[in-house]
Amino acid sequence: MNQSEIPPDLIQSVNDGTEDDATKLTLAYENLYELPRTIVERFSDHIIYLDISHNKITNLDALVHFKHLTSLIADDNPITENCLLPPMPKLQLLWLNRCKISSLYPWVGKLKESCPNLQYLSLMGNPAAPSYFNGGTFYEYLQYRLFVVSQFPSLTHLDDRKVTDDQRSEAHRLYKRPLLERIIKPGSGGLSQLMSSSITWNSVHNKLSSLWGKDRNQGRNLLI
Repeated sequence: MNQSEIPPDLIQSVNDGTEDDATKLTLAYENLYELPRTIVERFSDHIIYLDISHNKITNLDALVHFKHLTSLIADDNPITENCLLPPMPKLQLLWLNRCKISSLYPWVGKLKESCPNLQYLSLMGNPAAPSYFNGGTFYEYLQYRLFVVSQFPSLTHLDDRKVTDDQRSEAHRLYKRPLLERIIKPGSGGLSQLMSSSITWNSVHNKLSSLWGKDRNQGRNLLI
């Protein structure tokens, strides 16, 4: 959307804010396909809270201009895993509920690089965030939660629940240990033996299936 296409009532609505909420900008329900250039130029240098929920936005590149942004609400936009956030080291809160994110990998890793200091992240209602509400099993929800927690050391809340110490420890056990370290048995000769031996995908798959089966049957109470 270029400057001439910005609805006059939108410009008026963001100009009507009081001094008390001068650092807060709400653009929800404005039928936007992108952040208007004029809005970005006028408000990006001092806004710390931005709500762009319930629009049709698929590209968040314009957020690179919001240098002081700490909170971003982008619920109910057709955002997919192909949408990458620009570097936003000050961002602490990010809501992307009910978007179109269908795959966590490698999207979550890219999100961590862009927003390394997230404390509050909510992805509820996305295909990549399984829950009882979208047909996911408890085990699928558990693995989703632990994987996301493993990526963000500073995360204190994921979706509608607090991240506990038990969850963080389990996340580190499952996802931070090198994969080969978990596959190779102690005393087996390690990586050198694995590289020199004849190994098939089926044998690796069987080992991983056994490994996940043990994780699933341990029955740890993660309070989620």
